[in-house]
Amino acid sequence: MTIAEPSTVLTDYALAGVTGWLAWSLYRARESQRARSFWALAFAALALAAALGGTWHGFAPAFAAIAVLLVWKATVVSVGIASFGMLAGSAFATTAGSVRKSLLAIAAVKLAIYSGWMVGHSEYIYVIADTGTALALVAALHLWSAARECASRWILAGVVVSVLAAGVQASGLALHRHFNHNDLYHVIQVAAMILFYAGAKGLRDRGRLGV
Repeated sequence: MTIAEPSTVLTDYALAGVTGWLAWSLYRARESQRARSFWALAFAALALAAALGGTWHGFAPAFAAIAVLLVWKATVVSVGIASFGMLAGSAFATTAGSVRKSLLAIAAVKLAIYSGWMVGHSEYIYVIADTGTALALVAALHLWSAARECASRWILAGVVVSVLAAGVQASGLALHRHFNHNDLYHVIQVAAMILFYAGAKGLRDRGRLGV
């Protein structure tokens, strides 16, 4: 394995820093709203994933093989936890009663299956599939409330920009030979996280769990 461009490591760490700060800000402002608490978990997990990813990209060749494997596994599982937090937080914000319980169960089962699968697999395509599924469900949950709730519109904007970021990464588009598609993905994803934060900080729990 070769060492990644320094820009890839730095933009990964920048994404981690911004997302970590947003996680802390959202946690402090949660006001006992479980929707916000789960979104704060998502931000924290994504910040950890970005930090681990930057470490894996930049320093893996200097690590023992087992350390490289553990860092990568921790990275992909952290992304799964983030997907769980997003879906659970949006479930609390947009649904109640049996629908909410079902969505929380789906989020938990999805995380368990994904985490178990990634123990024996390392391909990034599975990370994309899990994240894409979560974003699609989050978008579906917020679509019907977007007309009346500004927070949902911000969340939807975050989904759109995240999809754009993933498309740029998959395309291989590079602005410079020392600023490749991964770097551009990280920068665009920072914008997506800011949009998600703008929405998440305005979320309120809808009804009660048992209603």
